[in-house]
Amino acid sequence: MVPIRTFEVVPAIAQALQPLPQFAAQSGTVAAINAGFFDPVNGLTTSYVVQNGQLVADPHQNDRLMQNPNLAPYLPKILNRSEFRRYRCGQPGQERDHYAIALHAEAVPLGCTLQDAIGGGPRLLPDLTLEAEGFADPATGRDAIGSTQPNARSAVGILPNGDIVLAMAAQRPDAPTSSGLSLAELSNFLRSLGVVDAMNLDGGSSASLYVSGNTVLGRVDAQGSPIQRPVKSVLEVRRRPRD
Repeated sequence: MVPIRTFEVVPAIAQALQPLPQFAAQSGTVAAINAGFFDPVNGLTTSYVVQNGQLVADPHQNDRLMQNPNLAPYLPKILNRSEFRRYRCGQPGQERDHYAIALHAEAVPLGCTLQDAIGGGPRLLPDLTLEAEGFADPATGRDAIGSTQPNARSAVGILPNGDIVLAMAAQRPDAPTSSGLSLAELSNFLRSLGVVDAMNLDGGSSASLYVSGNTVLGRVDAQGSPIQRPVKSVLEVRRRPRD
């Protein structure tokens, strides 16, 4: 018998940027973490978001992304980055949720429908895919998210039994420039928890985690004070509606 879980992990997106606690104020939300990438200048997404089977955020609509000549060589990879997906799988009347991490262009498995998805990247486990997703290019020195430097980081992972792990690495107030994790360190940390599949989320000043009424901010300024930057999208842990 497949267990019926009490909670579900679903994306939420705002029309305008807003702090994580504002997302978490929705009824039924018990935890939330910042999620997809966005442009802080125009507030538009640079990650795909799907809700209830409908595409609700499309990076193609962000001209600062699509028309940027410096990003043109990387656009095919940027538009096909990893995303955290929730499928509905099984025969009618016996459907169950199934979570997965897949590239945007990957097909939905047979017998499943795509319910929700939110883009991020790069994939952290089983392998770190910085170059394949256009975050890094050794030939030019490109490292779009400072992957080798310590920073506040957010991630989502999947355990072998299908349970979901939300993780946020925060900087220390006494070491604002040298604390946090690199992406390789974040990957190793998740592996130590037993995670077998994982994806990086937006980090730095966006990194924030809400649990049971408390919000932890990841990034600190030069004086060691936490930074709360409004974000475009989050992953929410919500109580599953009764059928």
